[in-house]
Amino acid sequence: MPRSQRSPLLLAGLLATAGAAHFANPRQFDAIVPSALPGKPRTWTYASGAVELALAAGVALPRTRRAAALATAAFFVGVFPANVKMAVDWRDRPAPQKAAALGRLPLQLPLVLWARNVANNGKGRA
Repeated sequence: MPRSQRSPLLLAGLLATAGAAHFANPRQFDAIVPSALPGKPRTWTYASGAVELALAAGVALPRTRRAAALATAAFFVGVFPANVKMAVDWRDRPAPQKAAALGRLPLQLPLVLWARNVANNGKGRA
């Protein structure tokens, strides 16, 4: 399978795995929901998990791939504040955890670019 066909499926797999994790272990996600958001963190955890599952399905299907990949890029930008909160909250944790939290920050840019690339490669496909 060519790379251009694998990439959307890998992105869909990443989204599906992350989305499922929000339901399997919600407490870890609750902790990084920014306090400025209204409502309970668990609501945001479940909502973002459901969005990730929906995006995964959309990216996996050629007919909806372009729109879903663009929405995925926007989603990755939208969850960046949660990653910032995690990095701030984990600044006093042991070095490996602190490194993981800080490592998530620059990782968002390649994720956004990956989703955008999937969208651009999906142009004109039905």
